[in-house]
Amino acid sequence: MLFFNSAFAALAEIPALSSRVTDATGTLSQGEQAQLEQKLAAFEQKKGSQIALLIVPTTQPEDIAQYAIRVVEKWKIGREKIDDGVLVLVAKDDRKLRIEVGYGLEGAIPDLYAKRIISEVISPKFKQGDFYGGLDSGVDKLIGLIDGEALPTPSSTTSGGMGVMDILPMLLFGGLITGLILRSMFGTFFGSALNGGLLGGVVWLLGAALGGAAVFGVVAFFITMMLGSRGINGYSGRSGGYSGGYGGGWSGGGSSSNWGGGGGDFGGGGASGDW
Repeated sequence: MLFFNSAFAALAEIPALSSRVTDATGTLSQGEQAQLEQKLAAFEQKKGSQIALLIVPTTQPEDIAQYAIRVVEKWKIGREKIDDGVLVLVAKDDRKLRIEVGYGLEGAIPDLYAKRIISEVISPKFKQGDFYGGLDSGVDKLIGLIDGEALPTPSSTTSGGMGVMDILPMLLFGGLITGLILRSMFGTFFGSALNGGLLGGVVWLLGAALGGAAVFGVVAFFITMMLGSRGINGYSGRSGGYSGGYGGGWSGGGSSSNWGGGGGDFGGGGASGDW
C-alpha cells in the first residue's frame, strides 16, 4: 500500500486550465501562443468544438496516453453531451505527442487520421525544431476534419464561456448611461436610436442571433426614449448604487484568460506518436 501511494504521488502534475494553449515548457513565444489561441477561439465560436494544446516537459512515469486521459478527465474539453473536444498533448523531453479525441468526434477524427496527422504533419516539423509550425499545421488539419462534421451550432456564449444573459444586467446599466449621454448630445429621438443600435450591435457581437439582437436594440430604443429629462446629473446618485451592485460580479466573471472546458467526455480515442 505504501508503494502504491508513493507511485501515485509521483505522477506528473496536470496544469490548471485557463486558456486553449498551455505551455509549461516555454517552448512557444507569447506571440505564437496568442496566434494559436486566436485561431482556436475563432473556430470554437464558429463550430462550438473545443481544441486545447498542452506542452509539458514529461508525462513520466505514465505513458502519454494514460496522462492524456487524466488531463481530459480533469479539463473536460468539449461541450457537455456533445463531447466534441480534442487535446493535442506534447511531452517535449520524452519526444512524444498524442491527439486525444472526444466521443463526439471519433467519427470525424478516426484513430488512423489522428495517427497520420501526427506522423505526416506535426512530427516532421518537430524534427526540424519548428514546434509552432507543427502545432499550427496540425491544428489546421484537425479544424478541417471537424468542420465537415454535422454538429449542433454553438450556443450564444462569449469566448470566455459567459452567455449574453449572464451580462445582461451590465448591458442594461451601460445602456442607461450611454442613453443619457447620447440623448444629451443628439436629442431624444436620435440619441435613443443611436443607443438602441449600439446596444443591439454589442449583443450581436457577443454571439446572439441577429433577430434577437435587433429585438434587444428596439427595446433599448424605447427604454431610452422613456428616460426622464433630468439628464446625467439627475442619475448620478443612482448610478453609484448600480456600480456597487454589479462591479464585483463582473470582475469575477469569465474572460478569454479564464477559458475552461465545457463538460465533454472522452473514451480513449486518438493516437500517439513521436519525433
